Amino acid sequence: MWIDQTALSQAIQVTNWVVPAVQTVHILAIAVVASSVLMIDLRLIGVFWADRPMKEVSSRFLPLVWWPLLILLATGVIMIIGEPARALKNPAFQLKMALLVAALIITGLFQFLHRRNATFGDLRSGSRATAATVAVVSMLLWSAIVFAGRWIAYYA
Repeated sequence: MWIDQTALSQAIQVTNWVVPAVQTVHILAIAVVASSVLMIDLRLIGVFWADRPMKEVSSRFLPLVWWPLLILLATGVIMIIGEPARALKNPAFQLKMALLVAALIITGLFQFLHRRNATFGDLRSGSRATAATVAVVSMLLWSAIVFAGRWIAYYA
């Protein structure tokens, strides 16, 4: 690929510490996003902080979903530039990106529904089935993203 031939790609490839350092930051950011999404989803189905309003839970954890995504974008771009063929031509990477788009849509849908109806996700609200469905789909998508990300290293 042409990206392999750029000076930045070459520098990343020959500097031994860049890829492990970037991967470490990437994994830590994934942990923050995944655990924050899990807390919101578990609250939506009534398992976590069931005694607190959804507004309180979402205001605590949603920033920890969206802001680390910027770190994931930056570290992901660095890893792609360092090894473009390994990522861009890899079906596991392509699957991860498709799942990510779907997960961002479902996370945005939750945020939209919650902003439109402040009681969305509250245990006494009438939208329990919708909230539980959003939570389950979200958990499945974010879990699949983590698995697909791990498969990138093993799918050649």
